[in-house]
Amino acid sequence: MRRCDTCGHDYDKTFEVARDDRVYTFHSLECAAVALAPKCTYCGCRVLGHGPVARTSDIACYACAASARRAG
Repeated sequence: MRRCDTCGHDYDKTFEVARDDRVYTFHSLECAAVALAPKCTYCGCRVLGHGPVARTSDIACYACAASARRAG
């Protein structure tokens, strides 16, 4: 059995995700999101899917348009 990189759970149905020359092992989509999904620059929520992006000096990703507006 493989161990999840996020929670440490031993599970016989883990899956792997390759990103930036590293391979991660997870036992659930939730664990993969916690480890890999970007956080909203304003509220800190994990952004799953296409969140609004502001291209300033640094690229900022937001969970929703309301967070992007509140952040300015």
